[in-house]
Amino acid sequence: MAIRLGDVLAAGGAGETCLILDPPAAGADGRVLELILGAGPAEIVYVSCDPATLARDLEILCRATYKLRSVTPLDMFPQTAEIEVVAHLTIEGK
Repeated sequence: MAIRLGDVLAAGGAGETCLILDPPAAGADGRVLELILGAGPAEIVYVSCDPATLARDLEILCRATYKLRSVTPLDMFPQTAEIEVVAHLTIEGK
């Protein structure tokens, strides 16, 4: 049985939901971002392995609804150019 993001967000009470988003290096698909913006989870923890696509997606999320609370880079693979970044977003005004 496939579980779909839209179903989970609709069933969980978006105002009380924290979404953990960990897309591939290409970033979140536009349809996923639209679904998130439509559902409005109270918090998003976005994990990214590509700072450029993270910046692109954060611009979309923060332009509409969310406020960026923190960004934490993590060197998960020492002595390489790879970096993980965790961003915390909340609904603007909360």
